[in-house]
Amino acid sequence: MTEPALPSFPDGFLWGVSTSAYQVEGAVSEGGRGRSTWDTFCATPDRVYSGHTGEVACDHYHRYPEDIALMSQLGVDAYRFSIAWPRIQPEGTGPANAEGLGFYDRLVDALCEAGIAPAATLYHWDTPQPVEDAGGWLSRDTAKHFADYAALVGERLADRVAMWIPLNEPMVTTVYGYGIGQYAPGQFLLLDSVPTAHHQNLAHGLAVQALRAAGARQIGTANNHGPIWSATDSAADRAAADYASDLLNWLFADPVLAGSYPEQLHPLLPTGFAEDLPTIAAPLDLYGVNYYEPTQVSAPSEGNPLPFDLGAVEGYPMTTNGSPVVPDGFRQFLLELRDRHGSALPPVYITENGCSYDGVDDQQRIEFLDGHLRALHAAMQQGVDVRGYFVWSLLDNFEWSKGYQPRFGLVDVDYTTQCRTPKSSFHWYRALIGGTR
Repeated sequence: MTEPALPSFPDGFLWGVSTSAYQVEGAVSEGGRGRSTWDTFCATPDRVYSGHTGEVACDHYHRYPEDIALMSQLGVDAYRFSIAWPRIQPEGTGPANAEGLGFYDRLVDALCEAGIAPAATLYHWDTPQPVEDAGGWLSRDTAKHFADYAALVGERLADRVAMWIPLNEPMVTTVYGYGIGQYAPGQFLLLDSVPTAHHQNLAHGLAVQALRAAGARQIGTANNHGPIWSATDSAADRAAADYASDLLNWLFADPVLAGSYPEQLHPLLPTGFAEDLPTIAAPLDLYGVNYYEPTQVSAPSEGNPLPFDLGAVEGYPMTTNGSPVVPDGFRQFLLELRDRHGSALPPVYITENGCSYDGVDDQQRIEFLDGHLRALHAAMQQGVDVRGYFVWSLLDNFEWSKGYQPRFGLVDVDYTTQCRTPKSSFHWYRALIGGTR
């Protein structure tokens, strides 16, 4: 049975695609780029599937003109990419590396020439290794170093970049990188990782200041979000769900939007955290939501050092990356965000939404995107001010600890030949975009 046509989105609604530096660029030893925590993590045995690394990835560093041509064919309004901090400051501090800035200068110019708005993310988890060696996000100094880096990039690119995202998904760095060790830098601190959230939030606020001083416009954030579902209606499970939502959602949204942290997390934060909240809560032009799936939790089992157990979300189709496909969770969270923050919530952009499926004739990805866009439209009809949508991802790419197994791209990449082949979902998205104009 054919689904009815998607509902109409407003005139001027922005359609885009996203990637990130370590996942697509390759060229890790070229152009004066320094070593990152992900280079180190990938070189550590048993950290990444089958020893995969981002050393070559999609070779976007050399092939970006071909990839921009694909974006032009797709018809997108904007391309959200990330800038590799180790390319700009190989040691994480000091003057800018001219070759590194030059690469992004050429990329931004080529996008502008193609009529595609550059949307730049300053940090997508690839910390310079010397910064990590000095304490990484456990150190308050890292926020100051990040602000210096933001100033260097802003001074060079602010005149042409249309949208700025200082940090992508700080929750992932805190929880997966420092909490449970599944991502770089691979530490296992559990709740002792929470100070890294505050230091990233502070880095965000300081970067907003630096970017505005450089003349940047349209500055926001990109937080990973999703509804947290209680396994049952028991008081213990509901309390566990509230705690998990505070940790995974509101630890990152509340300080940016409301200048506060969830009260039950205060004991985990660094001493004097409240003094930084005015900086963290600097007004934004947009708020980015990355949505993939809901999470189900229950009261902690005996011996669990965390205040909740994670459980499987059952009864839904699954992607090849093991994620449940729950479009209505998207709508639910957007309404929850709107209800929690009200008029303090700036216009929302969906800065990532996508899925992993195999094959070039990827009908399941089309069904996923179709369902999530319908859920997004429903949230907009219920009053959430959403201005744009970026698919994750333009290209199949290096998917962190899972290596090259998951296939998130609208474009298939043969990692041996670097041949790009648009998938069925590419053509579907192209038709969707074309139909809105």
